[in-house]
Amino acid sequence: MKKKIITLVAVILMALAPSILIFAQPNPGQNSGSTPVGGGPIGGNAPIGGGLAIMLFLGAAYAGKKAYDAQSQN
Repeated sequence: MKKKIITLVAVILMALAPSILIFAQPNPGQNSGSTPVGGGPIGGNAPIGGGLAIMLFLGAAYAGKKAYDAQSQN
């Protein structure tokens, strides 16, 4: 039980450490003042539509295969 509590505390600390300890640059165009950080929209202009559709299709195919394998095993 003690090992599980220590593991849980360690995982929580690792999850919260980046938000507590790391200070990042301001977002482009937000509080940038006269520094060269300002620019276009956050995340740039990269399209995600095509990649998102491919990932959804591959995820559905993987889930279908796992369900088929589980069904055929019974």
